[in-house]
Amino acid sequence: MFDINFFKNKSVFITGHTGFKGSWLCKILKNAGAKVTGYALEPPTNPSLFIIADIKNGMNSVIGDIRNLNSLKKAFSIAQPEIVIHLAAQPIVRDSYKDPRYTYETNVMGTVNILECIRKSNSVRSFLNVTTDKVYENKEWVWGYRENEPLDGFDPYSNSKSCSELVTHSYKNSFFSDNKVSISTARAGNVIGGGDFAKDRIIADCVRAIMNKSNIIVRNPQSIRPYQHVLEPLFAYLMIAEKQYENHQYADYYNIGPDEHDCFNTRDLVDLFVRKWGDSLKWIEKNDGGPHEAHYLRLDCSRLKSRFNWKPRWNLEKAVEKTVEWTKYWLNGEDVNTCMDRQIKEFLDN
Repeated sequence: MFDINFFKNKSVFITGHTGFKGSWLCKILKNAGAKVTGYALEPPTNPSLFIIADIKNGMNSVIGDIRNLNSLKKAFSIAQPEIVIHLAAQPIVRDSYKDPRYTYETNVMGTVNILECIRKSNSVRSFLNVTTDKVYENKEWVWGYRENEPLDGFDPYSNSKSCSELVTHSYKNSFFSDNKVSISTARAGNVIGGGDFAKDRIIADCVRAIMNKSNIIVRNPQSIRPYQHVLEPLFAYLMIAEKQYENHQYADYYNIGPDEHDCFNTRDLVDLFVRKWGDSLKWIEKNDGGPHEAHYLRLDCSRLKSRFNWKPRWNLEKAVEKTVEWTKYWLNGEDVNTCMDRQIKEFLDN
């Protein structure tokens, strides 16, 4: 159902391209021959995958704030994109408690701004808003949430993403009912992979512990999350963007996550990372009494599977192996682009 060659010479506009997922997405699209424009703030972490892999080379990288409509309009007008993938966000739950206003401005008004650009564009055919698995009203169910479950994220980050979904639904109904622009949202689970240095992410915490020669700190070892390698949702995003470009009937709301057996608790994920890494790496439990976080979180991906004949390609063990491989490449001073290109090819050939 998916052909990466579809994107050759297509004009693709990506918000949030300097982040972890955005950097990998730009890499994939550049390899496919797409004409890529990115719009985002400066890289959000130091170190940064965007800088390490020199992602801006071979694309048009625009540094700007998604809250600044005039700046966004200018970049959008120059790019004249056919496909838009919206990743820009304030993505950290804990930071959303510290600065909820900024979180809502970025995640809600940022969505309004990109939709305004699309509404006034004559070039866009396909738009995908990437949200999160945390948009649902979490009832601590042990089964997966479906796309028709109520949207009501608990914390400011999750709730702002629920609002972003509702904004997208409203624009879709109000301004795009003629189907000239196909619009979908994608609710992805927790991603891991080489080059994630964000705070409050468990694999990034593992990498920092390795760099600092310290034990890994695990706050909530029993929390269950739908972990997946970053390439899983990114290729699903591209599949949705491609298929709805060709046929608006594919435009919808999609969960993207691993199969049930890869919904691990954090303890088991860290144990797996430690085993794959070796070198007597250890972890300790240390809950710092932080804000509320959901305990159970799973997704039901039946819609994506039935509509596109989709299924995850890499299980969690493979995802951790590939994360460890990239990290060792980087720490050993080797060319991470070689590693990324090989992993992308292997994923496509799987």
